[in-house]
Amino acid sequence: MIRKVTLIIVLLFVVCGIHAQTKKGQKGKGKTEQKKAKQLPSLALGVGVLTFDGDIGNGVNLTSLSRIRGGYHLTVEQRVGRVIGFSLNGIYGKLADSERTAKRNLNFQSQIVQADLNLTIHLDNDFLFKRTSVFAPYLYAGIGYLKFNSFGDLKDKNNVNYNYWTDGTIRDQPDSTTGATILQRDYTYETKLNDSAKYGDNSLAIPLGVGINLKLVDNLFVNLNATYYMTMTDWIDDWKGGKNDSYIYASFALQYNFGKPYDDSNPVYETVDFSSLDKLDSDEDGVKDGDDMCPGTPKKVKVTIDGCPEDNDQDGVPDYQDKEPLTKAGAMVDEKGVTLTEKMLADRQKEFNALATERSNLFNENPSLGYLKDVEAKFLSKGKKSSSSIPVQLRSADSNSDGYISTDEIAKAIDAFFEGDSELSVEKLNDLIDFFFEQ
Repeated sequence: MIRKVTLIIVLLFVVCGIHAQTKKGQKGKGKTEQKKAKQLPSLALGVGVLTFDGDIGNGVNLTSLSRIRGGYHLTVEQRVGRVIGFSLNGIYGKLADSERTAKRNLNFQSQIVQADLNLTIHLDNDFLFKRTSVFAPYLYAGIGYLKFNSFGDLKDKNNVNYNYWTDGTIRDQPDSTTGATILQRDYTYETKLNDSAKYGDNSLAIPLGVGINLKLVDNLFVNLNATYYMTMTDWIDDWKGGKNDSYIYASFALQYNFGKPYDDSNPVYETVDFSSLDKLDSDEDGVKDGDDMCPGTPKKVKVTIDGCPEDNDQDGVPDYQDKEPLTKAGAMVDEKGVTLTEKMLADRQKEFNALATERSNLFNENPSLGYLKDVEAKFLSKGKKSSSSIPVQLRSADSNSDGYISTDEIAKAIDAFFEGDSELSVEKLNDLIDFFFEQ
């Protein structure tokens, strides 16, 4: 059971590679036409280790190296679209394992050739990972063909059979024979094990793989990969134990992708003439949009070099809206550009004061920042500006120094008071709210 868990952990944590693709747009006449670049195959060549899982491998005087051997692989893949790929993979290597117990002493080493066809799910599909990502994982599964040729180390270099004694030694005579000589295993697998008349030397295999690609340059990747092979035979180790044999191949590879690197640019923009956009003048006032400080000027209105309507008397009301185009310098005007007399100012001030008193009373009856915001919204919607300067003792609340106390600034002042960071007392906070209605 521990060996099973270990194999699963190895499979999950060893990762494998991926390759980049190409895509580009093509200009059309009068409209945009998207054209995918032809996706060419990739070629990966790598080395790795094979770990066997079968019916033998228990006992004493054994290490994990007894079941680990080296191998090589070659993979050709054709990617189709963003997600799917098809690959043809070949492995050449060895499988091995040993067992030393009181009941049996077994070992084998098998030369294998594995070929498989896989369906790959690429995760660098612009949904989970960008196609241009440096790290690009993928999963794959398929069907394969395995051919194996198993041998055992049953004799020493002098062709003398190994006899395993209960005292842990290996000798040239059966156990307890007088005068038997101690032998040492030479780990030369000289005896053929699998009998083709008894069972075949080939099998179908199902590969399940997971991995990641590390992008070095545009067309060259590093692949780290792991594949778990479930075979349809129980005879690779020349021992039938009730379950089919399996193995893991974990490898490192360099992969070259033929064709141009993948381009994630949007082909929609390929027909856009950005030079003409730089010359665009949406309101047709003679000033390019990039330089226009007053976009949306009505047609035929004279503008300055920055695109704003002319205001010859500089009263803040553009000439095309000014009912009094030659207002004296410094005079106060209404929203139509007409000079305000002292009586008109006094009447407006009375109106403001009455409205401020009414709103202040309503606020005192049901104080809330929401009410202040409603008042402010109505005030600003009329295009009015504050006609009162902020008292010196309240100016610290004007955080943006625009000469106007807003509801946001009142909220900040109240928060600062409760946090102990305010220069304003309770009385000054009340004065601040009163001034808000007087603006």
